[in-house]
Parts: sequence; C-alpha cells; structure tokens
Amino acid sequence: MQKEKLSKTYNPESTESKIYEMWEKGDFFKPRIDKKKKPFSIMMPPANITGRLHLGHALTMTIEDILARFNRMRQKLTLWLPGIDHAGIATQNVVEKELAKEGKSRSDLGREEFEKVVWAWKEKYGSIILEQIRELGASCDWSRERFTLDKEYQNSVRSAFILLFNKGLIYRGDRIINWCPRCGTAISDLEVEYEEEKGKLWYIKYKFKVQSSKFKVAVQIEKLKLANKDYIVVATTRPETMLGDTAVAVNPKDVRYKNLIGKKVILPIVEREIPIISDQAIDPKFGTGAVKVTPAHDRVDFEIGKRHKLPSVQVIGEDGRMTEKTGEYKNLKIDEARRKIVERLKKEKLLEKIESYSHSVGHCSRCKTIIESLMSKQWFVKTKPLAKRAIEVVKKNKIKIIPKRFNKIYFNWLENIQDWCISRQLWWGHRIPVWYCKKCKVKSEKFKVIVSEKKPSKCPYCGNTHLVQDQDVLDTWFSSSLWPFATLGWPKENVKCKMKNEKLADLDYFYPTDVLETGYDILFFWVTRMIMMSLEFMNEIPFRNVFLHGLIRDRKGRKMSKSESNVIDPVDLIEKYGADALRLSLIMGSAPGSDISISEDKVRGARNFCNKIWNASRFVLMSTENGTDQHNLKKTEDDKWILEELENVTKKVTHEIENYRIGQATESLYHFFWHKFCDKYIETTKKRLYGHDVKAKQTAQYILLSVLKKSLILLHPFIPFITEDIWQKLPKEKEEEGMLIVEKWV
Repeated sequence: MQKEKLSKTYNPESTESKIYEMWEKGDFFKPRIDKKKKPFSIMMPPANITGRLHLGHALTMTIEDILARFNRMRQKLTLWLPGIDHAGIATQNVVEKELAKEGKSRSDLGREEFEKVVWAWKEKYGSIILEQIRELGASCDWSRERFTLDKEYQNSVRSAFILLFNKGLIYRGDRIINWCPRCGTAISDLEVEYEEEKGKLWYIKYKFKVQSSKFKVAVQIEKLKLANKDYIVVATTRPETMLGDTAVAVNPKDVRYKNLIGKKVILPIVEREIPIISDQAIDPKFGTGAVKVTPAHDRVDFEIGKRHKLPSVQVIGEDGRMTEKTGEYKNLKIDEARRKIVERLKKEKLLEKIESYSHSVGHCSRCKTIIESLMSKQWFVKTKPLAKRAIEVVKKNKIKIIPKRFNKIYFNWLENIQDWCISRQLWWGHRIPVWYCKKCKVKSEKFKVIVSEKKPSKCPYCGNTHLVQDQDVLDTWFSSSLWPFATLGWPKENVKCKMKNEKLADLDYFYPTDVLETGYDILFFWVTRMIMMSLEFMNEIPFRNVFLHGLIRDRKGRKMSKSESNVIDPVDLIEKYGADALRLSLIMGSAPGSDISISEDKVRGARNFCNKIWNASRFVLMSTENGTDQHNLKKTEDDKWILEELENVTKKVTHEIENYRIGQATESLYHFFWHKFCDKYIETTKKRLYGHDVKAKQTAQYILLSVLKKSLILLHPFIPFITEDIWQKLPKEKEEEGMLIVEKWV
C-alpha cells in the first residue's frame, strides 16, 4: 500500500516537532521491565538548571541518543535516564543577580525565603535546557526524569553522607581549599579556570638571626656560595603573603644551602624568627632555590607545614582583604597591600631585584575573581581508601575507559588523590545533615557533632533541645557522584517500577549501567567519583564502559569563548538547518577522546547530505509508486554489488557502534549512501527503470526500495527525524510495520 508522497524538499522546521510528538505519544522511550530480556542502560549526565543548550551538551546528547536508538533497534530494553542538576553555586549566583536588579540580596530575604525564591526560579526556568534537548531528538525516558534535589534524591544524599561519616570516611577539619572571595564559598578544582598571566617575581632578603652576647655581636652564616652575606634571598610571586610565612625551605639535595638548614632568619616587616628547613617538594630551579613557606595560603606549603609541624598564620581573609594579623595592612585589598609591602621592602633595602614572570593564576569560573588558597574548617571525604578499589576495577578491566590512553591519566590522579572538600558556604543545595548542641558548646567551647537524617528531638549528650543545623551545603559533585544508582532507587525504598501486579526495582534490573558517556575534561571530577561511590555503596561498578568524547573547537582549533567571538549557538543551528544536520556535523570526523572541530559550513554540509537522502528517497518512491515484485528477480551484477556493499556496511557500522567508534560509523554510512548507492547504483538503474524489460524494471525497483529501507534503518540512530519521516511514507510490506524507532536492526 502506497503512503503519502514525499514533498520536493525536506523541511525540518515543520517536521521534527511532529515526529518527536509521535515518538513520545507512542511511549517508545519507556522500557517495560522484563527479566527475560537483556537491558541496555545509560545515564544522561545531568545538565545544570541554569543553562541553555551548548555544543558540548549537543555532542553528548547526540552520541548517547545514537547508542540508545541502536540498542533499542536491537530489541534490548533500553533505558536512557534523563535528569538535571541543581548546580549549587551557578544557580545561586544567577538568582542573586536577579535579586540585585530589584535592589535586594539573599541576606535581606533570609535563608528560608531565599530558598523559596530559588525553587520558584527553578520551576520557571530550570527545564529550558531539557526542552532544547528534546529538539535534538533525545529518545530518553522522560517518565523517569530525575532532579538532584527531588525528595528521593535528597534522601539518597543524606544516606550517603551518614554512611560515610559512620565509617570514618567523612571528617571536619582545617585544610587548604579553593576560596572565591566574590562567591563567598569554597569551590571545587573544576570550578577554577587557570589563565596565563604576566606577573612579577620579587627577590626578597631574609636576614639571618643575629646572636648577641655581652661583649660582641656575631652574624652566624656559612661561607659557601653565600659567603659574606648576612641574608638568604627568597623569590616569590606573592609578596603580600610573606606576612604569614613560618619558614624558608630549600631542597635537601641543593648543595648551595646544605649547611644553612636548621639556621634561623628574621621575617622582614613582621620581624618574626622562622627556620630554614629542607623538603623534597622544593624545586631548586625556581627563583633562587629558596622559597617562603606559608602554610595557611598554599597547598604545597600546607603539606610542608604538616610534615615539619609549622604554625599557620592566615593573613588573607574570606573577603579577599588582609586580616587583623597583618597589623598596619589590616583590611587592605590584596593589590594595595602588595604595593605597600613592596615599597617598604625597597625602603628597607630588603628587595634585591624584580623580574617579569609569567604564571598560571586560578580564577573562579563563575565570576572570574582570582581564587585564594585559604586554610579553612570544612567537611572532607577521605578518598585514598575509596580510590584503591577504583584503581583495581580499571586495572582488572571490569571498567573499560575508551580511549584506553586515558587509563594513565586516571591512575595518576587516583594514586595521588587528596581528600575531597565537600562543604560549600551556600544556601542552595543539599544541607549537610549535621546538628550542633549550643549547650554542649558553652560547656566545652567546641561543638559536638550530631549526624542524623532528620533533626534530632534532643541532644544525645546532654538532652538539650536547642539544636542548630550546619549552615553549609554539600558540593554539587558529591550529590552527582551518586547519579548511577541514586536515580534508580538507592536506597531501596526510593523508587519502584510497576509492572503488572509486581513491583520490580529499576535498581535491580538496570544497574550496573552499560556505558557512561561524557567529556574527558571531567574524568577526574565526576567519573572517578561515581566509580568510588558506587563501589562503596553498591559494592559493584556503576558502568561497564566509560566513553570519553573530546571538546568542541572552531575550525581554527580554538576553544569556543565569547572573547574569541567564535561561540556557535546550537539552537540557532537547529532552527536554521535542522537537528539532524547539527547531529551529523558534530559526529562526522570525530574520534573518542579527540577534540572536535565545528563550523557553520560543516553543519551546512551535513544538511546537504540530509537533502541527498531526501532526494534519493523521493526518486526511489516515485520509481516504485506502483509497488514492487520480489518474485523471480533478474539480478544484474550491479544489483549483486550493491547488496554486497549493503551487507558489508551493515557489519561495519554495527561493529563500529559496538566499539564506540561513532565518527567512523557515520563516515562509513555517508560514503555508502552518497557515493555507492546514489552516485553509482541509482544511476545504473535508470536505464532499466525507463526501459521495456518488465522483469529488469521490477528487479531494479525491488532492490532500490530494499536498499533504501535498510539504509534508513542504519541511518536512523544518527539522523532520526528525516529517516523516520521518510519511513512513514514508505509502502508497507506488512500491516504490523510501524515506527522506524522500534524497527529491528538489520
């Protein structure tokens, strides 16, 4: 039976939304649990509720949709679970900016009212990106959509915190963290962007301690290469932090300073006596090889301080100004304090020289403020015990990282992992489930920690009912590290999936998932943490494969940024060329773990391929409008050739998708359809189609339609809209033939 004819041109704008609505109404995205069948499951990396669709999202969604559609067509019960992240600091910043337009601040509202405002904002704007993901054709199960602050997920996060705390893997203590003075919170390493900046290297004289007696004053120095000098020169990029120095350090193998180790110097300006120590962490090639040690303002220095039991003096506060411990420099901004300190060093002839020096400076990814390394009392996860198992599962090939070259990076990070700061000084997010008793605080001058899922009715230590909850929230990466199993019902009472009269847990059926697909740039901050948490709480890997894609760059290989004026809005491209064209342009020429070049010309080229498919399909349908006859076929060598090529490309594409070579699979299909099917085979059939040999004509018609149908099946995971639209207009061979999205893979 002949269906509706294809129009002369394909119009994605008027077609794609209709097609997507057909898929959703047909419930094709939602798997029904059947324990007799093998599932395929993949978790969508939760997008931030603050954002709009960008090309990184578009690439992720395209690759994951290809995997989901491919496995669905292979008759696997496919779950692609979507979700969004509350994105603590990003969302709070956006809402605070909105309040500022009204002349308000969060402190004006108070915590409870501010949280209500953020929830209202989330309901209004938070799902914009999910609508845009739909525009890309994402065939995810929207009925299972999760939010990292929904009721069940909050329960999962609290449970995880309490279990880790009770096991001794979570503690509260003083350590060096990344601090954003503008956002007023600790932030993760991922939220720090390093920029190469031209700075200065100041060489400062630290004079040796003068030892006096009743009759003489002797300067104790060692006459090596420092002969006849009463000071040691220290090089630094931050002279303002010298006020917090508690030692000068050299490398133990540096012969220049070997006999100075253990001697004392006087800290300039402060006039505090500090020791010269040796430590392997010191680079002898930096500056003079002697460096200042400021444990309260540098991670390396903090560790040196711990090893040598040095005191810590905090000279920069959370507001980005000098603290009261800096005397006359108190409350000065850092730049102003630096200028005045350098002037004084010059005046006192303690500044030997100044050199130009380029170095990386960390900035907050949200507000671009320079990040301060501060010692702060925060909540931390002990990661070394968790990292050990995460290393083992990859070494034993239980989890495969694709491409394999990232194994080395993965192992290196986990083998050198530091404890994870999980507390944030925000109001939006998962409140830390810890309470303190004010009465116990008065007696002991120290809060006693009460960890509980709900507010306790009274203090277990003294019976007092006046308890206050910890003000901090958890790092967004802590909650998202639970994503593979918290979304499926962990702990068990969270989410159930009903089937017939039974309740079957999604967690039992879909976990562990088959693949985690994401950018290589968050291998450390998200992927490794999911593996650690899954092994801890599920005693099982979270996914069998980790497929890492590259970053999007422009045609010149530059990272896309507003400052370069090279940012491309994927929504604009969808509106102009269609979702299929954008999807195709993102994966054509791509390789696992390699950066991807994109330009409007590339999208335009992909649109041309879509038009080629449309025109070829239109030709085939027009040539077979009176039906086809598959009996007594009179196959030519050309017919045999195209059928053999179709079989070869089917095997090749299947193998390439199974091995996550999505770009190669796309190119194989492109070459087959355009060059072999259209340019060669279709041209060879025209003589038979317009000739008088009925059997030859019928054979050509049948082969044309057969190859087209199988080609559409192969192309569907990559460009789902146009292939589904054409499929709906093909003549039916069987009454049960329906949507291409669930057609059996060839």
